[in-house]
Amino acid sequence: MSRDKVNRAYADVAVGEELPELRIPLTRTMIVATALASRDYQDVHHDPSLAVERGSKDVFMNILTTNGLVDRYVTSWAGPAAVVKAIKIRLGAPNYPGDTMVLTGTVTEKRDGGRVEIKVRGVNAIGPHVTGTVVVQLPVVQLEGSGA
Repeated sequence: MSRDKVNRAYADVAVGEELPELRIPLTRTMIVATALASRDYQDVHHDPSLAVERGSKDVFMNILTTNGLVDRYVTSWAGPAAVVKAIKIRLGAPNYPGDTMVLTGTVTEKRDGGRVEIKVRGVNAIGPHVTGTVVVQLPVVQLEGSGA
């Protein structure tokens, strides 16, 4: 995904447009640190032996981290002028350390007021980790100096 800060304008986005793929390496440090940063102290997110005792193969990512990564994915594509209006996600297969989550997205709807709906999917080696939609409000016109 490009690191250029491009503000996408509503008029320049088409239904069916594919967002660039984003590959996120899932490290133990990331999983534990993001759980603690989001004040999720459930042991299954930071204690491997207790996670196994509770039926998991290892610690796994919490929903707040997944939600944040989905937000980051869409806003990196949309640009800093985009405003997230709604995120609806459903979790599936756990994200375990040592795996990679691949996020993909497709513009599924354009609504009044510059709002765009994007269908998002995040997959790891086990299967779909997250599916859902994100609604962002984009500038109606291209902003000066946005680089697009």
